[in-house]
Amino acid sequence: MKFAQIVLLSICCFYITACANKQSPPDKKLVQTDATALQTSLFAPDSFPIKKIIENVVCRNDATQSYTLYIPSYKTNAVIYFFDPHAAGALPVTNYKQLADAYNFVLIGSNNSKNGNDFQTAEKIWQVLFNDTQARLQLNKSRIYVCGFSGGAKVASYLALHHPEIKAVIAGGAGLPDETPASNFSFSFTGIAGKGDMNMTDLAALNNSLDKTQTRHRLILFDGKHEWCPGSTMDIAFAGLELDAMRNNIIPKNGSLINTFISNSKKSVEASLKKNDYIQASDECMLAMNMLDGLADVAFFKQKNNAIVNDAAYKKQLQQQQQLFAIEQNKKAEYNAQFQNGDMNYWNKTINDLNIKAKGTTPGAAMNQRLLAYLSLAFYSISNQFINQNQNEGAGYFVSLYKMADPTNSEAWYFSAIINARNNNANAAHDDLVKAVANGFNDKARMVQQPEFIKLQPQINLPLIPGP
Repeated sequence: MKFAQIVLLSICCFYITACANKQSPPDKKLVQTDATALQTSLFAPDSFPIKKIIENVVCRNDATQSYTLYIPSYKTNAVIYFFDPHAAGALPVTNYKQLADAYNFVLIGSNNSKNGNDFQTAEKIWQVLFNDTQARLQLNKSRIYVCGFSGGAKVASYLALHHPEIKAVIAGGAGLPDETPASNFSFSFTGIAGKGDMNMTDLAALNNSLDKTQTRHRLILFDGKHEWCPGSTMDIAFAGLELDAMRNNIIPKNGSLINTFISNSKKSVEASLKKNDYIQASDECMLAMNMLDGLADVAFFKQKNNAIVNDAAYKKQLQQQQQLFAIEQNKKAEYNAQFQNGDMNYWNKTINDLNIKAKGTTPGAAMNQRLLAYLSLAFYSISNQFINQNQNEGAGYFVSLYKMADPTNSEAWYFSAIINARNNNANAAHDDLVKAVANGFNDKARMVQQPEFIKLQPQINLPLIPGP
């Protein structure tokens, strides 16, 4: 296959599979077993300690699977199952532990679900995880929630589509599985994205599509990139779960929480107006109306939003935002054409310019952050394609671009180590692996089983990765 043909194929694959898993229908027997477990699970919880993160709870019926667990109290709790794209179950549990204490949510992070698994595998992981935790923990079966980031968000959405016991999805950095249209879902959907996330515009488009359905949904944006959101943002998402449960009469109405949310929302609106960010202020009003619907008087937010959207400053900012979105789409089209040209000078200039313009928190800076993230994902996809097809020259070229566009991405350095190992450069491969680990690489099994590294032993000295 010619160089240009491989790049074109990679680009197509990038659009289809980026941040996603392949979709396949779940085994009906598995779903039926799952439902049976839900109905007949014994209330005989194990004696796990409370207020302690346990990073490796091994599933009783499958020792190859485990999860990270945090229990805030011995009360019957709501539960959130987390899916990280790199099977780092402890990461979200650790990040949101304080919120678990505040809302009395059990947090469970899968240590097996990761990008690269197809949806059939995700389904099997869910079956083992769900059955084990339902049997061993005291959980509120009316409040089963899932949350994921990037490819993990698509896993969470997929599971909710196939399991009616799941009442809500929190999806960060990605939305529904590919080819899944917005519809009247049996679960609520909370999308979360950094303003510099390459998938932010996709989540905004999904939110607009859900506006035409009866699904309760919301979109929460934060100043950041393609990453797990900060605790302050997840706090809003968790509050949404509580308010939805009140609205659905699953839990009693909590006037204190409602009043606190109203107060915080008013402060957020005023803070955005003080920064002259009229679009953000309008979004805050709309979010408050969504969250408080049927629970409190939202007249303040309606009146405030009407005043904002009729202000000339809002209209000007909205026009600028639309222009930036158009520029972003044009830039992506330009990059797609350049992927096949192999011009290093073009990419050096482009990436350097993006890095300069991506600094700050302006809408323009956020657009450039999204474009950098887009290139990172594209270079990952193309590099992976070349590596898998043993096209080492092309792989080396795109891996160098990958490292340039996203120097703190562990996968870029891991790919670089593979290329250097294929070129019998053990020292360079070792240095790349050290950088990969320093930037968060933690898949010990993958590293020790990588054929290129095995062939170079004992010349290559694999860096140590903490953990079991």
